[in-house]
Amino acid sequence: MLAREENELITRIGPGTPMGETMRRYWIPALLAWELPEPDCPPVRVKLLGEDLVAFRDTSGRIGLLEEYCPHRRVSLFFGRNEECGLRCVYHGWKFDVEGRCVDMMNEPEELHFKDKIRTTSYPTVEVGGIIWAYMGPLALQPPLPNFAWTQVPETHRHVTKVIQECNWLQALEGGIDTSHAQILHRSFTATIGPTSRGPRGGAPTVEVDVTSYGYCYAGLYPRPGEVSFIRAYHFVMPFHQLRPSTTDRGNPSVAGHIWVPMDDDNNMVYNWEYSLTDEPLNEEDRLELRLGNGPLDVDQTTFRSKRSRENNYLIDRQMQKTVNFTGIEGINTQDRAVQESMGHIVDRSKEHLGPADKAIIQARRLLIEAVKTVQAGGTPRGVDATYYTLRAAEGVIPREADWHELLTPEMAAGAMLHTV
Repeated sequence: MLAREENELITRIGPGTPMGETMRRYWIPALLAWELPEPDCPPVRVKLLGEDLVAFRDTSGRIGLLEEYCPHRRVSLFFGRNEECGLRCVYHGWKFDVEGRCVDMMNEPEELHFKDKIRTTSYPTVEVGGIIWAYMGPLALQPPLPNFAWTQVPETHRHVTKVIQECNWLQALEGGIDTSHAQILHRSFTATIGPTSRGPRGGAPTVEVDVTSYGYCYAGLYPRPGEVSFIRAYHFVMPFHQLRPSTTDRGNPSVAGHIWVPMDDDNNMVYNWEYSLTDEPLNEEDRLELRLGNGPLDVDQTTFRSKRSRENNYLIDRQMQKTVNFTGIEGINTQDRAVQESMGHIVDRSKEHLGPADKAIIQARRLLIEAVKTVQAGGTPRGVDATYYTLRAAEGVIPREADWHELLTPEMAAGAMLHTV
């Protein structure tokens, strides 16, 4: 369980909140790069950490992320004209560049130089790995670029999507780093191989967590017949990244993960990424993400809302629940969203009863509380440096008495992949 005061501390992320100020010390995904496909294209609304923003790509290709509301009369700049290296409000013609400076006013005499006194909130951005990232913290404390290993592979071997989840960011994150639920919630009665097949990992896992400078490395150790164990090892990179071993829809080895980005206290945008560990690029089948429920056939690509939602009970099929899979809901991540959203917008963690299988969740909460206190004391929280750049995740079968650190950690850090099962 978590005391109500601590629950409030790490779930509330609006401007001025302790967790919100801590989040601002990291690079935060703001939108997918393809949402701003070319210079002077239409602007896009963005919601981050409780702030209403608007993003645009200017004539030179630079990306601006501004407060949505014009500082003149508070009209939405989403309706603005993206023209000649600036976004112009259509109400009175005030125009802003990517740094938030007012560079022109159509309703004020030029000789008054009134525009030189006006600027709006703007945040630095960078385009890495098919995502436009924003930094919303103190400029003097801007961290290294978010150059995760998955962002550095060719675009042909990488895929990124996103979907809105209607609950607080923390319960979505905790669902992702909870390894013991995978063989239960995502169990298939028809698959014969893979992480969602009937009992592929054995009995209940032993969960081990090693705290690192970026967050932690954690593993689920599942006993198997004979003298071996199935090991599935992940990374949690502060404050909202998960890296996990995976396979593409065609069964090729890959590394995948999620980023749970707070939009406001009650909603988060989940970024889903995957990249191939073979020389073979991802194909259109892989990019549909049918197994996960994140692709264009499952998620509206204009609103980024899942077609299976709370409103339609995620299209649960009770007959399917008896014969096909454990939930009767299609899509592994749709199943995740269903159970996590069922908790309410912000779950009351003071009513929980956590067990040994919840070690990763308990440790994540400790690190988040630690990060808040570190920032409040003027320090640098975990995960701001570049120690996560080479990380990969791995899974495999090892002798029962072997030390998984010796066998798996080098694979995870250097990028080699164990034989997957």
